[in-house]
Amino acid sequence: MSTELILLIGCLALMDTLSPATLGVTVYLLLTDKEKLTKRLLVYLLTVAGFYFAVGVSLMLGLVFLLEIISGVFQNRIVSWTVFIIGAILFITSFYVPTKKNSDLPSPKSKSILSMVALGFTTSLIEVGTAFPYFAAIGIMTTSNLSWMEWSSILAGYNLIMVMPSILLFLFYLLFGRRMQKPLKKLRVKIADNTGSALSWIMCIVGIILIFNSLDYL
Repeated sequence: MSTELILLIGCLALMDTLSPATLGVTVYLLLTDKEKLTKRLLVYLLTVAGFYFAVGVSLMLGLVFLLEIISGVFQNRIVSWTVFIIGAILFITSFYVPTKKNSDLPSPKSKSILSMVALGFTTSLIEVGTAFPYFAAIGIMTTSNLSWMEWSSILAGYNLIMVMPSILLFLFYLLFGRRMQKPLKKLRVKIADNTGSALSWIMCIVGIILIFNSLDYL
């Protein structure tokens, strides 16, 4: 497992920290939940991270199996061209993503523990289809001949990084209390106003990474 691989996947994980739904729910809970905030927020974040980890493991096991079959016939060239084409499509499409203004962010209808679990699954399902950095990282790992211990550790670290902004917001809230009210309200508005633009530049960067990562194998 090379340092370059870890740095590349780390950069992709940092892009996934800008999840508007996860951050939006976190900000909502910090602004409105005064009782059992710690337990509810941690349950929500664990559900999100656990969902993505399970998706990642399922994809890794499935993709590794498929790549073993494909590599024997096509010597991985078809995989490289597929990755290149996907990267090119993401790069081109990123310039045409409409900017969504004042979009509604998910918020819990109740604040029970079960509702936090349900909300975690809901926001994960909403965003998993656009989790381009995550899918790019999984694609890179499947072509890097990693052992299951290596890629499972990377996946766990990736998901920890992905929810880290929410954890940091919670820590700042514990430290500064009411002084965080105004910054959190501004952040919630900003997240709602810029979901489209965030998706656009994430698609662009992931597309470039996939293109350059596949050039040596075309």
